[in-house]
Amino acid sequence: MDLNTVLEVRDAGRRGVWRPGDAWLGGGTYLFSEPQPHLRRLIDLSRTGWEPLRVTAAGDLEIAATCTIAQLSRSPKPWTAGPLFEQCCRAFLASWKIWNMATVGGNLCNGLPAGPMISLTAALDGVCLLKAQTGSVREVPVADFVVGAGVKDLQPGELLRSVTLPARALAARTAFRQASLYGLGRSGALVIGAVDPLDGTLTITVTASTVRPVQLRFPVPPNAEAVREAVEYAVRPDEYYDDIHGLPAWRRHMTFRFAEEIRRELLEEAGR
Repeated sequence: MDLNTVLEVRDAGRRGVWRPGDAWLGGGTYLFSEPQPHLRRLIDLSRTGWEPLRVTAAGDLEIAATCTIAQLSRSPKPWTAGPLFEQCCRAFLASWKIWNMATVGGNLCNGLPAGPMISLTAALDGVCLLKAQTGSVREVPVADFVVGAGVKDLQPGELLRSVTLPARALAARTAFRQASLYGLGRSGALVIGAVDPLDGTLTITVTASTVRPVQLRFPVPPNAEAVREAVEYAVRPDEYYDDIHGLPAWRRHMTFRFAEEIRRELLEEAGR
């Protein structure tokens, strides 16, 4: 879609002073998908030269905000949690053209409940690195970064530079469940479980069915009733998302169902 209110596209390396009407341009798959009448200038991140994926000395995985879904999908994943990356990449309702343009950072910054990069990075305890116009930086867990449907913890002009997944989370055993009303439709519920490789803590992360990521942690292996009570307590009735891709009652039902299936897969089938 043409954005006929945009007067200038400027390289991020020479952007100048941030002003009202500016927006960061990553892959552009959202920006160019619908009218953006409030925008006057796009700050293009495509030539920043950020390394898409980098393993740190500590074994953490740093994912640049400009890393595309295709780059993430094609990259080697030698970790126990490796299969989860492809499962979340495949949860996109997107063509191959979108895969090659859409970015991890853009998916997070859209903050939509069905954003599978939100699901992936929240479930693996990802931490967002945010850079302000003043040059100051702050870190925010992905689970706290998205606070509502399309609502993020971002200040005006603030840039999501990267998301870091800790080595400990990458070594976790995981389980993945997704539901859609259609065969290739947008996720109506997406629940991920992970078992900590050191202390055995079970973490269940609920996304897509809720307006924000919801994480439940069980230091002691829970039974079915404990998981059900935890979900009931953690998600308010008004936090189940309501749109054409699923009614709240259905999303709630699938959330409870998937949480229990994940508990059984990761704990009971493992003999715990």
